[in-house]
Order: sequence, then structure tokens, then C-alpha cells
Amino acid sequence: MLTLLNLLSAVALLIWGTHIVRTGILRVFGAQLRKILSQNMNRRPLAFLAGIGVTALVQSSNATALLVTSFVAQGLMALTPALAIMLGADVGTALMARVLTLDLSWLSPLLIFLGVIFFLSRKQTRAGQLGRVAIGLGLIILALELIVGAAAPITQAQGIKVLFASLTGDLLLDALVGALFALLSYSSLAAVLLTATLAGAALISLPVAIGLVIGANIGSGLLALLNTSMQSAAGRRVALGSLLYKLIGLLLIIPVLAPLTQWLDGLALSPQGLVIGFHLLYNSLRCLLLLPTVRPMARFCTWLLPEQAEASGLARPRHLDPAALGTPSLALANAVRETLRIGDLIETMLEHLLEVLRGNQPALSRELHRLDDDVDALYSAVKLYLARITREGLSEQDNRRWAEIIELAVNLEQAGDLVERMLGKIQDQKTAQRRSFSAHGLEELASLHAQLLVNLRLGLSVFLSGDPESARQLLREKRRFRALQRRLAHAHVGRLHHQNVQSLETSSLHLELIADMRRLNSLFCSSAYVVLEEADTGALQQDLPANEALADFNHSP
Repeated sequence: MLTLLNLLSAVALLIWGTHIVRTGILRVFGAQLRKILSQNMNRRPLAFLAGIGVTALVQSSNATALLVTSFVAQGLMALTPALAIMLGADVGTALMARVLTLDLSWLSPLLIFLGVIFFLSRKQTRAGQLGRVAIGLGLIILALELIVGAAAPITQAQGIKVLFASLTGDLLLDALVGALFALLSYSSLAAVLLTATLAGAALISLPVAIGLVIGANIGSGLLALLNTSMQSAAGRRVALGSLLYKLIGLLLIIPVLAPLTQWLDGLALSPQGLVIGFHLLYNSLRCLLLLPTVRPMARFCTWLLPEQAEASGLARPRHLDPAALGTPSLALANAVRETLRIGDLIETMLEHLLEVLRGNQPALSRELHRLDDDVDALYSAVKLYLARITREGLSEQDNRRWAEIIELAVNLEQAGDLVERMLGKIQDQKTAQRRSFSAHGLEELASLHAQLLVNLRLGLSVFLSGDPESARQLLREKRRFRALQRRLAHAHVGRLHHQNVQSLETSSLHLELIADMRRLNSLFCSSAYVVLEEADTGALQQDLPANEALADFNHSP
């Protein structure tokens, strides 16, 4: 039992060390890595080399897979270069396995010692983050040694010897066991090193070791697919393509397994050296041979994992056409249409919120949460779409429009989060505490809510048209809203004087909702300031109290 616990703890240490290295590398070189992976990857050889280099840096093909799938899911990278990068990542893993078979027992304590010194003394600097990377590398080397050491007593058990003896070179069975090794150790690298150790101890033959190594590769593909199971179809296609390439490698080696084994047996290498050498040779040849097929593989994966219908998940952008990015004015028009769609979702959320205020409706509450997720998804899509427009080539007017779009998108996303928080407060009051608003209180909130909807619609209209007169009207409506908000807050306090029980019980929530609506109103009316910034500075000066309110909101916790 203790031996098994030691093995599990060593695997956990390996996972933690990989996480530390990935975190440190991304904090120090994250921008450069993202630039390397997301740009200039149309040439397959370059993408292949990038996969090797990044995997060598982050010490894990799974970490590379997470990076690449996130880029593909966000539309920053096409599937074809992503698959080329994943082939390079397989070669990078094999190279790291060769490096880690060297006697590095002296390196682990040195890296941990120096890493801790730099990290604790200069935590917030680049040197401190490089210290974090050194700690992670030291832990990885230590964990791999511990895995091999912890597995040694297990391999000496009589039952395990019988199990290994049953592996007679059947490639499919051996590959299945190797895949299980990789899944249990959460690392194909650890599985390959463990296989080399078993071969060195003469517990398995070379054909069995070859099968285990191939299976470990397949296991890493399964791990990547499991890690991306919650991502969009675009992201999962990368992991699926990588797994299919590993399965194709298994089919390709079956006809040549016997002569390959005989050739390897004739080499003057130790059993451990043969296993590691085969791993490097197999991954290199397989990936180079399959590299020209990444385009048809991308089409095949797209056919296997088509885009899901919007009803089964988050809302997807309808107007953000990537082909329009070459024409900035058209791309900005597309972004405007998608941002207005976010505004429509916010309007629907507000309407649902009023219904929840009037009565406890769990179905509407769930729908409101889903709508906020849709707002977040569309906001992220608009933001990434705008980020792909090169601002240096925009005219002054288009540059200003670009800024207007992103500012309104940010405001609407904040509004969605605020409405969701308001829903949480209402649910807590009405469900957990079994309290409800008085008739007068509910009527006041409804009137304020109606004015809020009017201002939202007018704000979206001002954003679309850029009409100065409409912008001035919006500022007048904003002042009217603030006057109504003050009057209703004072009326509520007046009811408290008359000891109205329902008003007393819901007083805090009532005033919080009024304050939240004031903040929403500031977000909805912000488009007026953009329109009048140059056209009519006098209107801005007249609305100084409103500006101060907006500043208060922006600085509020």
C-alpha cells in the first residue's frame, strides 16, 4: 500500500512540476509564445518546429496542446497549422525523454535550490519567474526519478511479473497497456521512462517495450482529448487530430515491426537505450511522414466534429466574418452589428429580471444565467475580432469607431455581470430568507426599471447613429433617471418611518437594487459622451454630476 502511495505522490509531483514550469514560462515568455504560435504559422515546417521548441520549453506536449487548442477555439489560429504544431510537440516530447535519461540526479537539487532563492527574493520580477521555472524543472526531474524508483518494488511483485510475462509481443495488447500507463501517470514521458526501466530490468522484451511506447503515445493523445472535452468543437478538433495521428502511427508500424525489432536487437545499445532510441526514431519518422497530410486531416476532423447548434451551447457570433478583416470599414460594421446583438441580450436579461422581481420563477432565473453566459461569449468574440484589425492602417474616423465599439462592448459585458449579481441578491432574499417586497416598493422598482430600459434602447440608438441631438436627449434622460432614483430612495426611507414590515425586511435589498440600476444607467448612457466629446463640449459640462457618478461607479469595488 505504501509503495502505491509513493507512486501516486510521485505522479502528483510530476503534474505539479509541469504546472509550475508552464505557469512560469507563460508569465515570462507568454506574449512571445502566443505570438509564435498564433502568427506566421501558415508554413507547415515552421509550425512543426514551433511545436518542438514550445514543448521543450514547457516540458509537456499536453501543455502545448492546451495552448494550441485555446488559440484555435478563440479563432486566433487555423486547424491546419495547429495539427502541424501537435506533430512537432510529439517530437519535442521524444527529445525530452532522451535528455531526461541522462544522469541528472545532481541537477534536480541544484535547480530547486537556486529556483527557491530567486523566486522568494525577487518574486515579482522576471528573474523571480525564471526561478519558478527552475523549481518546476527540478521537481519534474525528481518526480520522474521517484516514479521509476516507486515502480521498481511493484515490478518485483509476483503478480506483476506474471502480468508482464503475459505480454508476449502482441502489439495491440501491449499498446493498450502502454496507454493505460500514460493515463495513470498523466504523462507519456513518465510512461516511456518506466518502460525503459522495465526493459533494463529484463522484465519485458524489446517487442513488448516497443508496444508499450506506442501505447504511451496514444495515451497522451487520449489525455489531450480528455483535457479539451469541455472546450468548443474547434478546440477539440486539435486533440482529435493528434490522437488520430497516433493511431495511424500504430497501423503504420505493424507491417515493419518484426524487421525493425531485429535491426534494433543488432545495435550495440543497452535495453534502456534501445527503448528511448526507438521512441525518438518512431516519433520523428511518423511525424515527418504525416506532416504533409495535415490539411486533409483538418478537413476530416471538421467533418467529425461540426459546429454545434447555438441552442445546445453558448451563443455564437453571427456577423463577425473573418473575410471582412481585410476591409476595416466593413469589419467595423460587422462588429457594430454584433455589439448591438449583445445589447439585445442585455435588454432580454432586464425583462427577465423584472419578472423574477414580481414572482419567484426558477426557469427564468436559469434563463437569465444562460443569457449572461451568452453575453460573455459574444463580448469575447467581439473583442478578439477587433484585436485582429490592424489599427495602424485605420483612418482617424475608423480609429475612433474602433474605440467606441470596444468601450460599449465592455460596458455591456459589465452590465450583464451586474444584472446577474442583482438576480443573486433577489434570489437570496426571496428564496433563502422568504421575504418579498411591499406593493409600493415593487411598483417603484418597476418604474425605475422601465426608465432603465428606455435609456438602454436610446443608448444603443445613439451608438448606432452617432446623432448629437439624440446624445443630448440621452443625457437628459440620464438626469431624469437620477432624479427619479433619488425620489424613490427618499420615498422608501419615508415608508420605514411608518414601520411597514415588508419595507423594513427588504430595505437593504431595495436600496441596493436602486443603486445597481443607477450604475446600469451610467453604463447605458456612456455612448452619449463619445458622440458629444468633440461635437458639443457644453453638453458634457452641463452633465458634470452625471460624469461624477460614472467616475464613482468606475472606482467602486
